[in-house]
Amino acid sequence: MPMKVRGAPQAVVAILAFAGIVVALMQTMMIPLIPQLPRLLHATPSDATWAITATLLTGAVATPVVGRLGDMYGKRRMLLIGLALLVLGSFIGALSGTLAPMVVGRSLQGLAMGVIPLGISVMRDVLPADRLGSATALMSASLGVGGALGLPAAALVAERADWHLLFWTAAGFGVLAMALVLAVVPESQVRGGGRFDVVGAAGLSAGLSCLLLAVSKGVDWGGQVTAGLLGTSAILLGLWGWWELRTGEPLVDLRTSARRQVLLTNLASAVFGFGMFAMTMVLPQLLQLPRSTGYGLGTTMLGVGLTLAPSGLVMMAMSPVSARISRARGPKVTLMAGALVVAAGYGLGVLMMSALWQLVFVSSVIGAGIGLAYGAMPALIMSAVPIGETAAANSLNTLMRAIGTSISSAVAGVILANLTNAAGLPTLDGFRLVMAIGGGASLVAIAIAAFLPAHRVPAGTLPGREPSARRAVRISARPRPAERAGLPGEDE
Repeated sequence: MPMKVRGAPQAVVAILAFAGIVVALMQTMMIPLIPQLPRLLHATPSDATWAITATLLTGAVATPVVGRLGDMYGKRRMLLIGLALLVLGSFIGALSGTLAPMVVGRSLQGLAMGVIPLGISVMRDVLPADRLGSATALMSASLGVGGALGLPAAALVAERADWHLLFWTAAGFGVLAMALVLAVVPESQVRGGGRFDVVGAAGLSAGLSCLLLAVSKGVDWGGQVTAGLLGTSAILLGLWGWWELRTGEPLVDLRTSARRQVLLTNLASAVFGFGMFAMTMVLPQLLQLPRSTGYGLGTTMLGVGLTLAPSGLVMMAMSPVSARISRARGPKVTLMAGALVVAAGYGLGVLMMSALWQLVFVSSVIGAGIGLAYGAMPALIMSAVPIGETAAANSLNTLMRAIGTSISSAVAGVILANLTNAAGLPTLDGFRLVMAIGGGASLVAIAIAAFLPAHRVPAGTLPGREPSARRAVRISARPRPAERAGLPGEDE
C-alpha cells in the first residue's frame, strides 16, 4: 500500500510542482538585468557575469550531493533545506548593492536546484501508483515551465519597479513553498542509509567546477586557462570515478549508472539539454534587435517574456500527455517523440523568424517537445535503480541536463559572437545556424534513445515496478552490487 499522505494526492503534486517552479525561476530572474548589472553592482562587465555563473556552479555541485543526502536522511527534509537556502539567498540579494554579496546570494539560490529531483523522488515514495506517471512528468517539466513563465514576470518587475523587488518576491515565494510543503507533503520513510561519501562529494564538486568554469568563462579567460581547466576537470573526474568504484558507499553508484537504461537516458538527457537551450539563446536576442537590422523585431524585454511565456504553458499541458504515452507505449517512445517534436520546432524556426506570431508558434512547438521528453526521463531512471537510490539517480539526471544546457550556451555564444554584422550584432545566418544545431542535437538524442530497452508501462504503474512495491519501507543499508541484479524494469 502507498504511504498515507497528509493532504490529497492532487495537493501534494501541486505543491511539489510549485516548489519546482519557484526554484526554476532563479534561472531566469536575472536575465532582464544582464545589460544593467555592471552599473547596478558597480562592477566590470566581466565580473558582473559572476551573478549568473555563481548560480550555475553551485546548482551543478549541489544537485548530486543533495540527492544522496535525501536518500540517506529524508527527501522532504533536504527539500525544505534547499528552499530555506533559496530564501536566505534571496534576502541577501534583496539587500545587496555590490557584487560580492550578490554573488553570495545567487550562490545560495543555486544550492536549491536539487529541489526538483528531490520532489520527483518524494512522489515515487508517497503517491498512489496510478498518479505517479503524470505527477513526475509535471515535476520534471517544472524546470522549463518556471524558466519560461518567470521571464515575463521578471521583466515586468525590472522595467516598472526597483530591481531588488525581484529578490523580495523570490523570498516570498520560497517561504510560501516551505509552508505548503510542511503542511501537506509527508516525509518518505524510504531511506538508503549508509555514510556520506565526503571524498566523492569533494572530487565531483571540484571536477564539475573546473568544467563549468571553462564552459562559462572560457571566452573571457582565454584559450590557455580554458584548456587548463578542462584538463584539470578530466583528471579530477577520472580520479573521482576511480574512487567511486572502490568505496563501499559511493556518492553516485557508477555500477548502477552504467546500466544501459540509466547510462543512455543520462546521455540522451545531456544531448537534449544541449539542444533545447538554443531557443533561449536565439529568440530573446532576435526579438530585441532593432528593426533596422532587417530581421530584428524591436521588442522590449517584457515583450520577449510575453512571447516566450506560451511555451511554458504548453510544457505544463504536455505533462499528462507524456504520462499517457509512457503508459501506452513506454517512456522510451515518449522521449523519442519529444526530441522529434523539438527537432521539428527548430526546423520551423530556421524558416520562421520574421514575425512575433511565428516565434510564439516555434517556441510553443519546442515547448511541447520539451514537456514530452522531460516527463519520460524520470520514468526511465526510476524504473532502473533501487528505490533507496531514487533521489541520487534523479539528481544525476538533472545534472546531466544542466551540463548540456551550459555547453550549449557557450557554443551558441561563440557562434553568435563570430557571425556579426558591421554594427557588431549577430546576423540572421548566425541565429539560423544555432537553431539548426539545436535541431541536430535533438536528432542525436533520438538516436541515443533508440538503443534504450523497450518497455510498455501497465496502467497504474511506474515502468519496472509493480504497485505492491510501493510499500513504505525503511531501507537500512544500500544494497550490495550482487543484490541489485535483476531489478524490475532492467531489460539488458
